[in-house]
Amino acid sequence: MGFLALLSFLFLLGGTTRAEFQHTQQGGVALSAAQLPTASFTLPFTGKIPRREVKKNALAALNKYKRTGNDTLRLDGASFENEYLVNITVGGKPFRVILDSGSSDLWVAHSNFSCLDSNGTVVPPATCDFGLAQFDPSQSPTFQPFPNVTFLVRYGSGEFLSGPAGFDTVVVGGLSVKQQEIGVPDSNYFLGDGTSEGVLGLAFSGLTSVWNITSAKNTSGANHIPYTPFFINAVAQNKLEKPYFSVALNRPTFTQQVNDSFVPNLGFIAFGGIAPVPRLEDAVTVPVQPYTPNAGHLFVPSNASNATFEWYTIHIDAFTFPGSNDVATKSNNTFFDTGSTLNWLPSPVATAFNAQWEPPAVLDENTGLYTIDCNATAPPFAVVVAGTSFSIDARDLVIPQEDSNGNVICVSGNGDNGPDVPGNTFTLLMLIACGGDVFLHNVVATFNPVDAEVTLTGRVPY
Repeated sequence: MGFLALLSFLFLLGGTTRAEFQHTQQGGVALSAAQLPTASFTLPFTGKIPRREVKKNALAALNKYKRTGNDTLRLDGASFENEYLVNITVGGKPFRVILDSGSSDLWVAHSNFSCLDSNGTVVPPATCDFGLAQFDPSQSPTFQPFPNVTFLVRYGSGEFLSGPAGFDTVVVGGLSVKQQEIGVPDSNYFLGDGTSEGVLGLAFSGLTSVWNITSAKNTSGANHIPYTPFFINAVAQNKLEKPYFSVALNRPTFTQQVNDSFVPNLGFIAFGGIAPVPRLEDAVTVPVQPYTPNAGHLFVPSNASNATFEWYTIHIDAFTFPGSNDVATKSNNTFFDTGSTLNWLPSPVATAFNAQWEPPAVLDENTGLYTIDCNATAPPFAVVVAGTSFSIDARDLVIPQEDSNGNVICVSGNGDNGPDVPGNTFTLLMLIACGGDVFLHNVVATFNPVDAEVTLTGRVPY
């Protein structure tokens, strides 16, 4: 979900500056996986829903335009571009929300919300297609309103949610945070999935969406009020010994991806350390890439002292595969998104890789997807980070999906994200390359937003 929010108003936002962190922004540190503590809180993913149609359409349009004190939670899911669900409580009431590493807000829909169309006209509540649970602030014994402000988030798809903000106790996988700032939108143009009831964002504070206004029409950088997201607040309240959260996504079978609307045992989100799955010894820690806005109000990679951290973007040494020596594969703009099934690569890299399928893949210009024979032989593919190579299992490179006629088709796990050219809006906002589930099935990704670092640890083959 996170990248679409960026399309609308990223240039308005500020974040934590690079000057607050005392490390360089190049290279990385090799370490043993044993050096990371085991998470104190672990929560399973409880569902995986198809990425909402409006987001798929926005993605297609953009592609066409450009061409031990640690909490762990388990994850559960369904096919193609997907979003992962976790169970949380707000004010003691349970909700199912989308876990989003690419945004920062925590919001749940107000119980008395108005559903709007794109013109702001009130339509039946069912049109917004939220899950069954909504939040009534008056029924929470711990909710405190935040007066004279507005929660407002806009998505690049045109959707928007606005309403009051406040503070309440939030529990995620046993990790309890008091006085957590949340949004409770009550005026919503939203095309939901029928299951999720909100979003739990885990990125940096610059991407939060509370404004020092009472009207949703007057947002600007000057009246943005960044707040502390849930995970960073947990660290600040000394609920965790170490400032880590960790994601381990499990690979579903081919049959599950095609046929099952619900797939159990999708993996875990863990707090305070690394997720509890079998791991290899090799691991590497690298800094998060900060950004500054350019003259066109687009964020570009920068190591200036006033650069800000927005989302989890790291430097990639190379993508390696047969023929990769013939193209430039180095990238300092690779974004980890738990809501993206595919890896989205710059056009030259995607073209070179997908030519190596046997038989070769075929590009759909409108979507950036390469269709393949479901029995095609995948070329070897690896991601090199700080000198450490992480291989992608061939099973992750074949993504099955039903077409509109109910036929099973397959696409390559490496899609085309557009030209690797400065000034290409979509490429910049998607950060040149996006590491999705195809990559994350093969590593444990451990994030440290306090020190602005990401640790990648190889998983034991499974």
